[in-house]
Amino acid sequence: MNHKVRKTRVILASAVLVIALAGFASCEKTTFTPPAVEPNYEWKLSEDIQPIFDKNCTSCHGGTQVPDLRTGKSYNALTKGGYVNLPGETSRLYVKVTTSSSHIPKTTDTEKQKILYWINQGPKNN
Repeated sequence: MNHKVRKTRVILASAVLVIALAGFASCEKTTFTPPAVEPNYEWKLSEDIQPIFDKNCTSCHGGTQVPDLRTGKSYNALTKGGYVNLPGETSRLYVKVTTSSSHIPKTTDTEKQKILYWINQGPKNN
């Protein structure tokens, strides 16, 4: 009798293991890849970059903290304040949004790429 109980337990444990493995194997795995950003697109401050500032930055940089990133003020604040220079990877603006722990989570990878490409194209007030 003890042999039958042991055999039943082994079969039951095996069945549970197979069901568990099947359940894990059937889980859908998804990863998010940000949309590709075209580096050769002519990035515009008013259409592409300023909306990033408005959404993520002006709550702090809205006139009381430099640089002033409000619409109509951001270009002068960034260019005259020395925040944008070539190559863009070394500019103060790009370094801040990609390395400062208080700034990193505020912008997406796609937004960071747009800022970088705008700077690398020679930041224009367009």
